[in-house]
Amino acid sequence: MPHDPFWNSHQAREVAVRHRPGALVRMGRHHRGWTLADLGQRLGCSVATVSRLERAVRIGDLVLTRRAAQMVGVPSSLLATSLGLAAASPTTATTVAAGPRAAEEDSMRRRTLLATAAAGPAAALLAVDDALAVPPQPTADAEPLAQALARARALYDHGSYRPLLAGLPGLLGNAHHAARSRRDLDHAHLSAAYALAAAVLVKVGRYAPARLAADRATTYAHVCGSALAGAAAARELAIVLRHQDRGEAARQLMARATADVEATGLRTEAQAAAYAQMLATSAYTAARSGDRTTALAMTDEARRAARHLPDAPPAGRLFPITPAAVDLYAVGVHWALGDAGAALEAGKNLHPGQFPTAERRARMHTDLARAWWQWDRPAQAAHELLAAARVSPAEVRDRPAIRAIAQDLAARHPRVEDVRELAAAAHVAF
Repeated sequence: MPHDPFWNSHQAREVAVRHRPGALVRMGRHHRGWTLADLGQRLGCSVATVSRLERAVRIGDLVLTRRAAQMVGVPSSLLATSLGLAAASPTTATTVAAGPRAAEEDSMRRRTLLATAAAGPAAALLAVDDALAVPPQPTADAEPLAQALARARALYDHGSYRPLLAGLPGLLGNAHHAARSRRDLDHAHLSAAYALAAAVLVKVGRYAPARLAADRATTYAHVCGSALAGAAAARELAIVLRHQDRGEAARQLMARATADVEATGLRTEAQAAAYAQMLATSAYTAARSGDRTTALAMTDEARRAARHLPDAPPAGRLFPITPAAVDLYAVGVHWALGDAGAALEAGKNLHPGQFPTAERRARMHTDLARAWWQWDRPAQAAHELLAAARVSPAEVRDRPAIRAIAQDLAARHPRVEDVRELAAAAHVAF
């Protein structure tokens, strides 16, 4: 019943923007007058399974959820919104990332981020969700897996998140097929494919599937037995946990993974780079949890660990961190601790030439923009965001927290220099 007025109710829209597809299924079942057994019989599953699906906070079985939603008549647009794949109704509202003068923000500040744009193409994201639910069959592409992974990573480094999302199902299918060899290298490649999936899903704000991808990356890293693969997977999982407000779990995970890397003896440059990266990520994780002492101490330790690393890491390095990259982490640490002045001081000597990829160069600009915005300097924030958009449009257009700043600049400071061009680049209303 795609046009049933029932689904235009405030309650249905509110459930959708809260990302509760199971609750939508329950609403539809009640609307049709069906019992749990009625729906279970139609789906071919038990009453207990339907009950768990309806009560779940996180999606456990995407395929079953979509079948159940279709069975009870949930409109596809509403289901997509509940899965975080499509725009919400402009009449609904939720909280977006904090900015300056938070106590003065009005309803314009609280409007939903999803009201103006989805994080990425719905079809590609649904295909990735399906691939996480059931690993796809391998493609006919004869490209070696290591080469395919490098090409996918290059898309990430270039900030080309939408083409990367479109290619992820095929990459995961081929990686699973290769892992049937049971060789450690192929399991490491499979872990890397899932870690990359988690990274790009975090970029576009899809934390539930990113959590699943990161879990898989961790599992296959353990199978292959590589401390560095395990560190890479643990880092992605910790980032997801941080976004899900599981800061303490993220910190514990990072501590264990960092200790595993340190236990290698740090005899190679690759191991030293992994150690520096884990310390830098741990510092930012501590800062987001409000632990100033630990965050600053780990930032200093990361600087010491990275001081002998090359300014231009070799191609293909799993952790391509550099001394400048650690300084960029320091910008984020101070921003997370609420000290915009210290953040800008930490980043005063950074410049785009220090970062080899478009993603990192854009990240430098967005991190500085967040600090300027925190300090209530809209002109400087707009200037940095526009610089980021020119380097990698997806860093502003597709990252929810950064897009929120661009939206607020367009709404609150339309006459500030660079804001009009920024709004066009970020595809936000002006």
